[in-house]
Amino acid sequence: MLVGLTAFVAPAWAHRLDEYLQATVIDVSRQEIDVALRLTPGVDVASQVLNQIDANGDGGLSAQEQQKYAQYAISQLSLTLDGTSLSIKLKDYVFPSVEELRAGSGTISLHLRAQAVFKPGRHKLRYSNQGSGAYTVYLVNALLPHDHTIHIQSQKRSPNQAVYDLDFTVDQ
Repeated sequence: MLVGLTAFVAPAWAHRLDEYLQATVIDVSRQEIDVALRLTPGVDVASQVLNQIDANGDGGLSAQEQQKYAQYAISQLSLTLDGTSLSIKLKDYVFPSVEELRAGSGTISLHLRAQAVFKPGRHKLRYSNQGSGAYTVYLVNALLPHDHTIHIQSQKRSPNQAVYDLDFTVDQ
């Protein structure tokens, strides 16, 4: 019986190992598109990610290094609405400790925003993440819109989820 309990509880303790998970949640509203990007390097790739962030090699992550890495992460993204590129801005970010990153339990959280005013009709939003190397894996999804005039029609993802298309309509 104890073995069964241990098997059930073990996943709660699990940490990522050999992947750099980049999980994205997109929230479309009438005036803007919010993007929450959560970056979780696994234990086996954490040192590579930390080397990218810690530019001066002092073992810490200064505010300047964090800001620079956040901007780098944004530079790997693209967002288009009906074929027109949108400018993605960094709203805020939170970095875990170096120890949490090394353990595979630390997640870098980036809150991004793109301004877009939607006219009534059909729209297509495309999100693309070029990531951070061959060890990067992706997840992407959209939230159910809070605005009842916005209706999600379909979601399509590339096989690795690095590219995501969201088709939606906006009522009058």
